[in-house]
Amino acid sequence: MRYANQITLKQLRALRAVAAENTISAAALQLGLTGPAVHSQLKSLEEIVGCSLLSREGSDRNAATPQGQALLDAYAEITASLDRAVHQIVALNQGQSGRVVLGVVSTGKYFAPKIVAMLQREMPGIEVSLVIGNRGETIEDLKRGAFDLCIMGRPPREPLTEEITLADHPHVLIAAHDHPLAGLPHVPRDAVLKERFVMREAGSGTRILASRFLDEIGDGQEVARVVMDSNETIKQAVMSGMGVAVISAHTVADELRTGRLVCLHVDGLPISRKWYLLSRPDRPLSAAAETVRDWIGQNTDRIFPDLKGLCPSLG
Repeated sequence: MRYANQITLKQLRALRAVAAENTISAAALQLGLTGPAVHSQLKSLEEIVGCSLLSREGSDRNAATPQGQALLDAYAEITASLDRAVHQIVALNQGQSGRVVLGVVSTGKYFAPKIVAMLQREMPGIEVSLVIGNRGETIEDLKRGAFDLCIMGRPPREPLTEEITLADHPHVLIAAHDHPLAGLPHVPRDAVLKERFVMREAGSGTRILASRFLDEIGDGQEVARVVMDSNETIKQAVMSGMGVAVISAHTVADELRTGRLVCLHVDGLPISRKWYLLSRPDRPLSAAAETVRDWIGQNTDRIFPDLKGLCPSLG
């Protein structure tokens, strides 16, 4: 293998574009280059590393090979580092100015846009970009340094983080308003285990909590399940009578308030968790990110919806 310092950002940018767009022509259009120019960048890069970086055959044509993915991961880290450097310079030069990337797990998308809107009004010089993904995706982005701050439930084991506790994050069992178990003062666990559970995909924090709850009340007993890829889809499925779901109360606050969904009262619920604001101690925050971090920590009452009275288990 030739020296890594021969690899250029243009070559890595071309690799990323082709892997994302699946064709050289589409990648060229995205980059504002000609197809031959993109092909030349890829060819030079493969000559440097001595192997193919994109699949050449079948349905996976132009998908990144393992070697190609290693370079794409490195490119993500490089661009994130460069972004941080530039944003830190801007923040130092302009004080209340700069760009902050805020990562939020998908359950938080029901309040995260409110954070951005409030910051735009109160700190217009700071640009806040929102990145939303499931727990697994968010942790991987946190490892790569893709954002400055992150809001999620239980902090990950890796990478090492500093946490600020923001608010309670209860999870409840929901059903359609006309479900046979709705309105019961207490739902027996064996009745719960007979229900079909609508669950998030693997890698979701909500999926992890729901699976643990079912293991606890059923001692590992199998239950009927159907998987949905978003909380919004789960809500619609439950309202249609497809089944019940363990879900963040913040996700269904509006539906509980209007009576479209109800909480089922089962021993062991709600599942008590917290919302945390995370940052990485090995990646110093810019002045703008510190300002956003402090503002979020001081305004939790304005950010998070009041859950009291939505169902008896929530107080």
